[in-house]
Amino acid sequence: MRLHVGLLALALTVIGLSLAWYKHHSLGFPLSPDATTDAWIIEARLGFEPIGGAVKAQLKLPDAPPGFRVLEENFISRGYGIAVEEVDGQRTAVWTQRRPSGRQALFYRATLMPRDDPEAPGEEEPAPLPPPVPDYEEPYLQAVNSVLDEVRSRSADVATFAAMLMQLLNNPEANDNIRLMLEGKRSDVDRVDTAIYMLKGARIPSRMVRGVTLVDGARDLQPTAWLEVHNGQRWVPIDPATGKTGYPDGFVKWWRSAADPAEVTRARNVNVRFASKRNQLDALEAAADGARGEQPAMVAFSLLNLPVQTQNLYRILLLLPLGVLLIVVLRNIVGVKTFGTFMPVLIAISFRETQLIGGVVLFTLVTALGLSVRFYLERLKLLLVPRLAAVVIVVILLIAMLSVLSNQLGLQAGLSVSLFPIVILAMTIERMSIVWEEHGPGESLRQGLGSMLVAVLSYLLMFKTGMEHLMLVFPELLLVVLAVVLLIGRYTGYRVSELVRFRNMDTGA
Repeated sequence: MRLHVGLLALALTVIGLSLAWYKHHSLGFPLSPDATTDAWIIEARLGFEPIGGAVKAQLKLPDAPPGFRVLEENFISRGYGIAVEEVDGQRTAVWTQRRPSGRQALFYRATLMPRDDPEAPGEEEPAPLPPPVPDYEEPYLQAVNSVLDEVRSRSADVATFAAMLMQLLNNPEANDNIRLMLEGKRSDVDRVDTAIYMLKGARIPSRMVRGVTLVDGARDLQPTAWLEVHNGQRWVPIDPATGKTGYPDGFVKWWRSAADPAEVTRARNVNVRFASKRNQLDALEAAADGARGEQPAMVAFSLLNLPVQTQNLYRILLLLPLGVLLIVVLRNIVGVKTFGTFMPVLIAISFRETQLIGGVVLFTLVTALGLSVRFYLERLKLLLVPRLAAVVIVVILLIAMLSVLSNQLGLQAGLSVSLFPIVILAMTIERMSIVWEEHGPGESLRQGLGSMLVAVLSYLLMFKTGMEHLMLVFPELLLVVLAVVLLIGRYTGYRVSELVRFRNMDTGA
């Protein structure tokens, strides 16, 4: 049975910690309630002048850009219908209006949160077929073959092949063949387009990617072109300026084409301007928003999806197992005696409203006064249930009197004393009086102080260590708490108090 309990506790611990680790490291749920995260707001402004008739405006949109999680998207326009469609394999916003007039401005705005993993969901795509070799004409045929042979001899795989080619294209003065291929071409789009044209000669699938690099407060970001090559498993980005692989931090992959990102019918002077700014978001809200898009089931069956009022209730309920675990440790391992098993945890919860010092003072006053009344009721020879009812009534009267007195003295703590568990106080007074009569005042005070100690420690554990946030966001950690309780449940050794009590005994007798 001991082995069975141990294996069960191990399984519960592994499951609980694994789920919590996944939510923290993969989905970004924070461990601290005050945690914030850097986010970026990026905006694309599509401007144009209609020339008459119905207008259809299309703007390519980013789709799970590597290194970022899209938290929110907004489309800002007046009088336009808006739809998001797949156009030529690219996610596209489509605005339509019957008869617009005057200069038009349509906006797309997205909130992006950086990811720890650089590869975004959806980056894995079916491997494309090798492209056919273009029908190069002389002298380009000889130039392309010469460059490809040189690159092939100095590379090891598809990625290094493309990187070496881009490095050569960035230094045309050192190679006559490269200078011929780039004749009259200056921009990064031209270099990437030339690289794609030459890579077809090696039958390497490649494509152009356009995007912007985020800059805080920038109002006119210029899109840049990147090269992507497929290595048989995934698309590998190549920096056209340096030949290095991998997108840099802050680069937002936007669309896959050498053409402009926007297309508008019956319009002129079409232009797209990009802007960005840094923003601070609550880490919990950002993680929950991101998880809704990537792991909707994880949030749909989460406590964070409940109404706020219900969440506030569970903020308290989920802390009870921590207080229970503390009582188990203090009673079974340390040997602290208390009145009742779980009464100190309930008292600790009431301290949340009164604060610790005020709660201890009020609890002590109510208990002392109630105990005095209980001894008086004992002389009346009442039956158990009527006596308990009388104690409850007296406790309520005492609390009301203390609240009025506290209000007159300007002490706010006394106004929260009514939130104390009245029945628990009554039972505590009753239990304390019985122990007083049966075992003497020393034992009664010892158990009373033990109850107060456990209540104070439970309050500090539950409300002063961030556990309220931790248990609500990672309720699976209760499986670990359950595992510890099961292990302590099999403990049959000496308590610490017993070791202290019998430390002077002659063990050799």
